[in-house]
Amino acid sequence: MLYKLRITTSILESLDWFVLAIYFLILIAVAVWVVLQKNKDTEDYFLAGRNVGWFVIGASIFASNIGSEHVVGLAGTGFESGTPMAHYELHAWIVLLLGWLFLPFYIRSGAFTMPQFLEKRFDSRSRWFLSLFSLVAYVLTKVSVTIYAGGIVVSELLGIPFWYGAIGIVVFTGIYTVVGGMKAVIYTETLQTVVLILGSLIITYLGLQEVGGWRQLRDTVITVSPDHFNMWRPMSDPNFPWTGLLIGGTIVGIWYWCTDQYIVQRTLAANNIKIGRRGAIFGAYLKLLPILIFLVPGIIAFALSILNPEVFSIEKADRAFPMLVKTLLPVGLKGLVAGGLIAALMSSLASVFNSCSTIFTIDISKKLKPNKEEQYLLKIGKIATGFIVILGIIWIPIMEKIGGGVMYQYLQNVQSYIAPPVTAVFLLGIIWKRVNSDAAISTLLAGFMFLILRLGTEIYYQSQIVSGEVVNNIMYRLATINFSHMAILMFILSVIICIATSLLTSAPDYKTIVGLSYGTLTKEQKQAQKESYDTIDILLSIVLVILVIGILCYFT
Repeated sequence: MLYKLRITTSILESLDWFVLAIYFLILIAVAVWVVLQKNKDTEDYFLAGRNVGWFVIGASIFASNIGSEHVVGLAGTGFESGTPMAHYELHAWIVLLLGWLFLPFYIRSGAFTMPQFLEKRFDSRSRWFLSLFSLVAYVLTKVSVTIYAGGIVVSELLGIPFWYGAIGIVVFTGIYTVVGGMKAVIYTETLQTVVLILGSLIITYLGLQEVGGWRQLRDTVITVSPDHFNMWRPMSDPNFPWTGLLIGGTIVGIWYWCTDQYIVQRTLAANNIKIGRRGAIFGAYLKLLPILIFLVPGIIAFALSILNPEVFSIEKADRAFPMLVKTLLPVGLKGLVAGGLIAALMSSLASVFNSCSTIFTIDISKKLKPNKEEQYLLKIGKIATGFIVILGIIWIPIMEKIGGGVMYQYLQNVQSYIAPPVTAVFLLGIIWKRVNSDAAISTLLAGFMFLILRLGTEIYYQSQIVSGEVVNNIMYRLATINFSHMAILMFILSVIICIATSLLTSAPDYKTIVGLSYGTLTKEQKQAQKESYDTIDILLSIVLVILVIGILCYFT
């Protein structure tokens, strides 16, 4: 079994261990302080009492997104194929969409969860579908993948067996999430974000010095791999066609950033739309950082392995970031960055645990037992979190069979097939008041059928796809469409189904969805909307969009 008995000597020295211990003591102190504040009810436990500032919300959005699989996978991609995957990191502008387009409707609806919003906008069928769909998707993708990647990081840095690292992290994270709820997650995430950004910036700086500066980095890499700094690969490129990454990536991005409980829950912790939006704008700026602090170090590792293969060689692209931590950082800083990396995976896990527990408690328990008191629901939330932790651990051996470098690709593929119907239903539901409950559930169910069909054919024809053997039938063609192009195709089909069903069935009762769609806003709500932002919010958003366009133009 992969990594089961893999034991490396620890790269940390006494001072590093001392720094690491202090860092974790501070984390525990924050969690204890939060526990002493006591969670009064479900709103306090799951949404931190809807009383969190914009800085904390933005940092929390960023920390939830940056898991260990992100750090390891993005640096690995930078090492292996260069900048095409940076398209996914330039989704910063989609985080703005969350603040400007989606969030006002979510906060106005008073919903705790995304399935709850769907019920208010459509009906309970959509709510049940999204609740169960989200929980299964979390366990299969987020929980298990994060634990798996985390086990690799911890075993590399601390020199302990994979399983000890993976289970130790899960237990530690699980305890502080179950005890403290959303407040513990959000406040410890803020601290972890600061440490991770500083540590990664130092690695990028030291790495650039080692290579000889940015120009030297470009020249060294381009002589060996001319396309390494090109984000715009041809449309026919089998792995990274620009059309798929730009358009298909946007569809996945709207699902991930604007409709997924995991991210949206952070902005719902604000007590009004203005603070929530500012948190999203701040989070969007932070979202530009991964290119600099995770992707560029991967490219630096590639350049160093060309310039000095004796010192900087790695057997696998995913080891690029841990290798830089080992070789470039001075004693003491190694301990802090190791803490930051471990904190990143804990923060991702904590977010998943809390979001699963929220969906389970609010969308399933409260629905089945509406008359139960708040304390009972909180207890159910904690038990659900514990159950999800156990499921995640049980899934690891199965993940290991999928294993290795396929993991990141597997994750991107699955997300590209999950996203289109959910994106279509949320986007059309908010923009167009005519979309009714029949259209929503038809689109979600049809999307689920497309997902099963595509994954089924991909698994069935796996050996032919790998060997390059061509099979002349429609199912094989379906299995071989690039994953990002498949997302575009599924989205177009979802939109057609949603619009056609809406027009062929009766219109919804507009009185029941006041304020939940653009066409049903009252005069007062439109006025409140105008008052919820200032000139500074607009200016910061425009500057961000210009920055994104600038980066897209630079890497050509």
